[in-house]
Amino acid sequence: MTDVLAGLAQLGVVPVVVLDDPATATQLGEALMDGGLATAEVTLRTPSALEAIKELAALPGMVVGAGTVVTPEQAASAVAAGAQYIVSPGFSRAVSAECAALGVPLIPGAVTATEIMAALEAGHRLVKFFPAEASGGIPTLKALSAPFADVRFVPTGGITALTLDDYLRVPSVAAVGGTWIAPRDVLVAGDYATIAARAAHAVSIVREER
Repeated sequence: MTDVLAGLAQLGVVPVVVLDDPATATQLGEALMDGGLATAEVTLRTPSALEAIKELAALPGMVVGAGTVVTPEQAASAVAAGAQYIVSPGFSRAVSAECAALGVPLIPGAVTATEIMAALEAGHRLVKFFPAEASGGIPTLKALSAPFADVRFVPTGGITALTLDDYLRVPSVAAVGGTWIAPRDVLVAGDYATIAARAAHAVSIVREER
């Protein structure tokens, strides 16, 4: 499990995607990999999400995650479809226990000290800071990092290519999640060249900052 999370931290950026048509998943995955990002967090916000995870998981070298997971049943279904990591918008002991039983890493959401402590008690040292910008952004993230020296964060929500570097400069940030690389409108338009270019740009920023 730690290998998957270490791989995400090495990439530095996790594209968060909403897929309406699973037939586009393969092209999306190829575009992301062409840009140097061999991962995608597919949010369980559409009826086709599980099928999209299955299609992406079939691509050699692609590490697929499932996002917006709020129940143990969703976690189990996502793993059965091929998800290699689970992301939750908040912390749920039931989801945490299910992921532990399945042997799949969970990145739970946390934006308060209480939520971070609950995640720590369940054994999680990597948490999703979500929604990042709406929760105070970098100042809040830095403030929370001070008392939790062993915790690393994946800030997600409202972050763009223009603010990616600012978040990457925060020492406690392992990786940054965001929808700007493959937003829904670009996916619907089938503009995979733009997705590949945005992925490559994000990779270049990670390299500059690290």
